[in-house]
Amino acid sequence: MKKIRTERIGAEVQKELSKIIRDDLNDPRLSDTASISVVEAKVTNDLSFADFYISVLGDNKAKNDVIDALNQAKGYIKLLIGDRMRLRSMPEFRFKLDQSI
Repeated sequence: MKKIRTERIGAEVQKELSKIIRDDLNDPRLSDTASISVVEAKVTNDLSFADFYISVLGDNKAKNDVIDALNQAKGYIKLLIGDRMRLRSMPEFRFKLDQSI
């Protein structure tokens, strides 16, 4: 039961994060949003952490710039997702590069 809930929350947060990156963040490091994808979101069972796996087309500098920009905007992202989802407690966000490709 708990696993289904965390998967559902993870999928919803992933969808909202994709919208936020596309529409709400004005960081020049995120200017080419077509090359940025939120591949997966994993939420821990106790909802204390959410790991986002981000895929970025480009060189290592571009990839690191995107992760840095997301980490810098973490508070704003949490505020927007909190307003949209109405969770009782918001997990701590961790952004990681997707290495699966």
